[in-house]
Amino acid sequence: MLDRLQSLADRYDKLSELLCDPDVANDSKKLRDYSKEQSDLQPAYEAYVEYKNVIEELEAAKTMQGEKMDDEMREMVKMEIEELTQREQELAEKIRILLLPKDPNDDKNVIIEIRGAAGGDEAALFASDLYRMYTRYADTQGWKVELMDANTNDLGGFKEVIFMINGRGAYSKMKFESGAHRVQRIPTTESGGRIHTSTSTVAVMPEAEEVDIEIHDKDIRVDTFCSSGAGGQSVNTTKSAVRVTHVPTGIVATCQDGKSQNSNKDKALQVLRARIFDMMRQEEEAKYAGERKSKVGTGDRSERIRTYNFPQSRVTDHRIGLTVHKLDQVMNGEIEEIVSALTLAEQAEMMEKGV
Repeated sequence: MLDRLQSLADRYDKLSELLCDPDVANDSKKLRDYSKEQSDLQPAYEAYVEYKNVIEELEAAKTMQGEKMDDEMREMVKMEIEELTQREQELAEKIRILLLPKDPNDDKNVIIEIRGAAGGDEAALFASDLYRMYTRYADTQGWKVELMDANTNDLGGFKEVIFMINGRGAYSKMKFESGAHRVQRIPTTESGGRIHTSTSTVAVMPEAEEVDIEIHDKDIRVDTFCSSGAGGQSVNTTKSAVRVTHVPTGIVATCQDGKSQNSNKDKALQVLRARIFDMMRQEEEAKYAGERKSKVGTGDRSERIRTYNFPQSRVTDHRIGLTVHKLDQVMNGEIEEIVSALTLAEQAEMMEKGV
């Protein structure tokens, strides 16, 4: 581990030199790439620097322990050794986590699709609740949310909503949300006061840039149509809505949120690119599914990952057995506790497997 850390530190110092090079400063691509690489290395680099300092201080304190001194001084040295030993262990654990292989998509923006599934209108209403939960969580993280497409029902729920979250590290936190979300509550449409169970599905995809997925004009078909609102009613007499079909894969993306046909086409292509990239990523992961399947999920929409029980104000994440009794706060976007627990579970699993 120390050899690996020293190599990392040497690379960090080399990047500092490169970023001061006038030739690099005048090359926007190199400047961006080197800055990002150094930023990615910084947490492990700083932990390593502190770790080395603690080791030096610990060795010095142990040397002092063998010297002649009064009882008070000896007790102080003993306490210092205990504190430094504890800090050494904490830093070693932190560094092991920082050195775990990083998902190459972790820093990317995400495109999220939420669909009402089982439960009709109630499922659509819950889909809108999930959309609100994620947009509020994004606000707490300083991320920007951009609505890309939405299909509502007469009650204001979402049959489907697609949106992008722009922010560094968005995928690293949001990737655990893929799957089926189950809600147990009394629907507003229920006159008898009975609790119903409904589900909405969430798909989280890393944004795919053009360098990730190249889509040729000859491989796509673009159709335009009038956008529609709740219940299918037309809300736009011009053909601004766009449907893009990737002929080789049959994958389709539509967008009707913007007023401009060009804007809608650009957004539809973003979604299309993300869906193709996600399909390729899942196909690649499926090759190693037997060895690498994680308990925090594979991103399959059919996998039930979480239950929101309104009568008991309870949220349970079934993958790691976590239950929190603060449903109101969770629905208001306070999901960091759940996200952090899922992140730690994934890290622990990777360490256990010796990844």
